[in-house]
Amino acid sequence: MSATIALLTDFGLEDIYVGVMKGVLRGICPQAALIDITHHVPPQSVRGGALALLHSYAYMPKGTVFLVVIDPGVGSARHPIAVKTQDYTFVAPDNGVLSYALAELGAYEVVRIQERKYFAERVSPTFHGRDVFAPVAAHLAAGNVTLVQLGEPLPEIYQLRMPLLEAQPYRIRGEVTHIDHFGNVLTSIRNLYWTTHGLRFEPMGGGEGMMVNPSTAKVTTHNDTIYSINRAYYEVPRGQLMMQVDSNNCLEISINQGDAAARLGVNIGDEVELSWHEEE
Repeated sequence: MSATIALLTDFGLEDIYVGVMKGVLRGICPQAALIDITHHVPPQSVRGGALALLHSYAYMPKGTVFLVVIDPGVGSARHPIAVKTQDYTFVAPDNGVLSYALAELGAYEVVRIQERKYFAERVSPTFHGRDVFAPVAAHLAAGNVTLVQLGEPLPEIYQLRMPLLEAQPYRIRGEVTHIDHFGNVLTSIRNLYWTTHGLRFEPMGGGEGMMVNPSTAKVTTHNDTIYSINRAYYEVPRGQLMMQVDSNNCLEISINQGDAAARLGVNIGDEVELSWHEEE
């Protein structure tokens, strides 16, 4: 079976960094299929990278090796790590960038990457993506090394704070987690599913869910209130603010063919509250 390596970084595409890492990967594992998840995570945003990975990993083929490099602490005492779950392997700095995906994936093994023979001959203190993470990911994908051969097990890894998500009857609190290049405002209010009976919220980790009334729902942010949850953009006129459930089952605030973030003046981390009531 051919190997797959999925890359996720904050390097952008204007410079040589991504191309150089791909050259390293191909040099060690020429049969690998390379998938670019994104290279436009906001610079140094570990949390942004963690969210991008959370919303993308499940669409990669089983057996994929993820090369995740958002690494503002490069060259410091933070550890390079390799993590194996039932279906995937991850290579990344130990700075929390894997937190959200691993919380969803469940059981995993993790080692501190120490075996230098799987690194580049010379390791720059400023480009571990090229000299440490890419070579290790390629060797793993090629089957040249197992996890335990890379270094000692770690009892725990660094965990980021989980995005705000608090649910009460008829009310869910969350926060803005991402603003995409369309200006759509993505929130941490997730696990919303359209069903034949309407819109349902399922709490993280199981437990009793609840129905959300989309026609009476509202979100207030700054000085604006958005009413009702639509299924897709076409249901509102061009230029109108709206709410919908995005493709990752998260509450999204948008404008049909417009920039909702600019209109509302919201920023990542701003709190949002979804509320609703039963129709009279």
